[in-house]
Amino acid sequence: MSNKLTYLIAFILLSVLFITAFTSSLDDSTTMDELAHIPAGYSYLIKKDFRINPEHPPLIKDLAALPLLRLNLNFPPENHPAWQGINEQWWLGSEFLYHSGNDIEKILFWSRLPMILILVFLGLFLFLWTKQLRGNKAALLVLTIFSFSPTFLAHGRLVTTDVAAALGVVMGTYFWIKFLKKPDAKNIILAGLIFGLVMLFKFSVILLVPFFAVITIVWAILNSEEKKLKEIIIELIRYGILALIVMAIGVAFLIWPVYKFHTLHYPSQKQISDTEYLLSSSPMPTIKNICIWMTKNPILRPLAHYLLGLLMATQRTAAGNTVYFMGMISASGWWYYFPIVYLLKVPLAFHVLSLIALFWAVCAIKAPFFKNPLPRINSWIKSHFTEFSLMVFIAIYWTTSLLGHLNIGVRHVLPTFPFIYMLVVLGITGLLDSVSKEKRKYITAILIILVGWYIISSITTWPYYLSYFNEIGGGKENGYRFVVDSNYDWGQDMKRLKKWVDENKIDKIYVDYFGGSDAKYYLQEKYRPWQGTNKPTDFPKGNYLAVSATFLQGGRGNPVPGFDQPTGYYRWLDKYKPIARAGTSIFIYYIK
Repeated sequence: MSNKLTYLIAFILLSVLFITAFTSSLDDSTTMDELAHIPAGYSYLIKKDFRINPEHPPLIKDLAALPLLRLNLNFPPENHPAWQGINEQWWLGSEFLYHSGNDIEKILFWSRLPMILILVFLGLFLFLWTKQLRGNKAALLVLTIFSFSPTFLAHGRLVTTDVAAALGVVMGTYFWIKFLKKPDAKNIILAGLIFGLVMLFKFSVILLVPFFAVITIVWAILNSEEKKLKEIIIELIRYGILALIVMAIGVAFLIWPVYKFHTLHYPSQKQISDTEYLLSSSPMPTIKNICIWMTKNPILRPLAHYLLGLLMATQRTAAGNTVYFMGMISASGWWYYFPIVYLLKVPLAFHVLSLIALFWAVCAIKAPFFKNPLPRINSWIKSHFTEFSLMVFIAIYWTTSLLGHLNIGVRHVLPTFPFIYMLVVLGITGLLDSVSKEKRKYITAILIILVGWYIISSITTWPYYLSYFNEIGGGKENGYRFVVDSNYDWGQDMKRLKKWVDENKIDKIYVDYFGGSDAKYYLQEKYRPWQGTNKPTDFPKGNYLAVSATFLQGGRGNPVPGFDQPTGYYRWLDKYKPIARAGTSIFIYYIK
C-alpha cells in the first residue's frame, strides 16, 4: 500500500473519529468530573491561583478553559465561601456553571472541543509510531481499532484527564526509547521536555518513572559490550546519570514554571493551611512533612503544590471509593474488578483479535528456545525492545491498578489501551507474515470480519458511548447490572431527562440524580428532590421518580463484610417496572 493512500485513509479515519466524538457529545450534560475540572481550569487562567482541584495537574484543564476566555463568563466573587474554603471544587463548580448567569451549553461546547483534539492527536501519534514499527497496514489497523474504540470515544469528548494520561504514556515512552537508543544531546533534551510535559497531564502518569527505570536498566545491561560485571555497572551508572538529567530537565523547564504560574496569586499562608488540612490524614507522614516544609519556601512552593496533588491522588487510590460491582457494595474494591470490567467493556471482536495475536506469539516460541533460553531472551528483547517496553508498562500499570482500591471505572486503566492495541496488531501482522500466501487469504478474511464486527458494535452505540458494554455485558441497555459510575452512568443524561419531561408534559417529577449537572436548573419548577435513603413510605404516590443508575444499583447491592453504610434502600423499586429511560442511565418510574 502506497504512503499516499495510507495517509488518505488515516485522514478519513481521524475525521470520522472527530465527527463521532463531537456529535455524540452534543446532547450529553455535564458529567461528574467535568463539574470540577471546567471551573478549576478557568480559575487557573483568570486568577493564577491553584486552590481548586489540586489532585489533578493543571495543563489539561487549562486547555479546556482556553476557549472560555472569549466568552466573558461570570465567576463567583472572591468572598464566596466556595472560593474561600478548602478545595470546595464541587460547590464552586455548581456556582460557576449553573448559578452565575453563564450559558452552560456554550461552556460545554467550547471546553470539550480541545479534549476531542487531544483524542485525535493521540490517534495520529499511534498511527505514526506503528507505521515506523511495522509499516502502513499495521498503522491503519491500529488507527481503526483506536478510532472506533467505545472507551476512547466515551472519555475523549469530556473534560477529564484520562485520555490525556494515555497520550502522556504514549508520548513519554516513545521519546524515552529514542533517548535510550541514541542518547545524544537532542534526544536527551527532547525526552526531558516531553517527560515534564506529560507529568502535567495526570498524576497516574507518575508510573512512567518506575517503568523508565526498569527499561533503562534492561537496555543498559543488554548494551554493555562484553557483558562483564564491570562493564555492566559502568553502563548502568552512565544511563542512570543520563536518566536523572532527562527528568531534571522536565522538572526545571516545565513542571516548576507551570506550577509557578498557577500559584502566582495563591496566597502563601492559604497554600500552607490548605496543604496542612488536605494532608492531615495522609498515611505517609514523612513525605507529608516534607511537602508542608516545601510550601514555606518561596522557591519550592510550586513543586510543593505538585507534590500535594500527587499525594492526594495516591491517598485516594489507596483509600478507595464506595462502588457497586456485580451485585455487591464495597468501599475497598476487588482485585478482580479491572479484569472483569475490561472483559465486559471492550468489544468482543477485539478480545478475539487479542486471542489470535496471543496464539501466534505462543506458537512462535520454538522448542529449541527452552534449551538455552537466556541468550534467546536477551536477543529477542534487544531486537524487539519497543514491544518489550510496551509489555513492561502494561504489567506495571495493571499490577498497580489491581492492588489499588479505587474501582470506579475502566477509564483508570485506559493508559494501557494504546499499547495493548499496538501489541495485538504487531502480533497479527507477525502471524500474516509467517504463513503461506494461501493461508494468508483465509486469515485476512477472518480479520476483515472481526474488524467489521468491531466497527459495527461501536457505530451502533452512538451516542451512548459511556454506557457501552459488549455482548457478554448485555450491551448499553443492560451493562448497569454489572457496574455503574463512569462505566455506565456519569450524569450524562440530564438534558435527555428534561427532554422526556417536556415531551410528555410532566408537571412534577422527583429526581435522585448522580452527575455534574444541576437537576433544578434543567427541570425548574417541575423538579422535586429525592434521596434514595429516604423511607419508601415517604414517597408520595401517584408521582414520577427518576433515578440515576449509579444510585439505583448502589441502593440495591448487597454489602460486603465490614461495609457499614446504608444499603438496600432501593430494593422497594424492584416491584416496579421503569416506564421509560432518559438516555441509558436515568430510570423513570411511575409510583402508583
